[in-house]
Amino acid sequence: MLTDVSRQPSIRFFRYYKRMIPASNILALYDHWTLQWHTDFSIANSNASLEAALESLHGANFELWHEEDTARAPRAGDAVIAQAKRNIDRINQRRNDQMEFCDVLLLQELASQQRPNPLAEMHSETPGMMLDRLSILTLKRYHTMEEIERPNAPAGHAQRNRERLAILERQRSDLALCLDQLWAATLRGERRFALYRQLKMYNDPTLNPALYSANAS
Repeated sequence: MLTDVSRQPSIRFFRYYKRMIPASNILALYDHWTLQWHTDFSIANSNASLEAALESLHGANFELWHEEDTARAPRAGDAVIAQAKRNIDRINQRRNDQMEFCDVLLLQELASQQRPNPLAEMHSETPGMMLDRLSILTLKRYHTMEEIERPNAPAGHAQRNRERLAILERQRSDLALCLDQLWAATLRGERRFALYRQLKMYNDPTLNPALYSANAS
């Protein structure tokens, strides 16, 4: 587990679009933010860079993880659960917005290089979607390591979580490799991806009947 949150990993992937996104640097940032935020949660970046979009995306998943825990607490009252549900909807909207924004920034960079190739084979999953999955895997990894180190846990608990951690490590590593390979293939003109808008309806007071019916009454 990371132990030093005083220094943020050096990340310069936004200068290396013409080669590829180094997914290992992104994972280092996700690990750093995860550890830091369990002590002090605050989003540092506010500019329109890919790094800022990644921090906001990972921050949304971080908030969702803990808000969902609040909603699942056995002794949580109805008011607490209702507020948690509203918070989850709001945070999930931000998560989807940042996932899309990552793809917007990447497609803008690709356009400056006459990419993606419109004749290339389409990849159904976008880099933004993969970055979101890597964020969630990072949070699962962190909390699984917590369970390995949990004091007074039942017999066999640490071993079960070591096995779980091994699976998560492999899945995260595989997905990071897939991200690097997609980006490289896109730059070579062999693969392409498109921006897929989530078009969520539940937060829109003009599209969700539960909202616009309540406003009309």
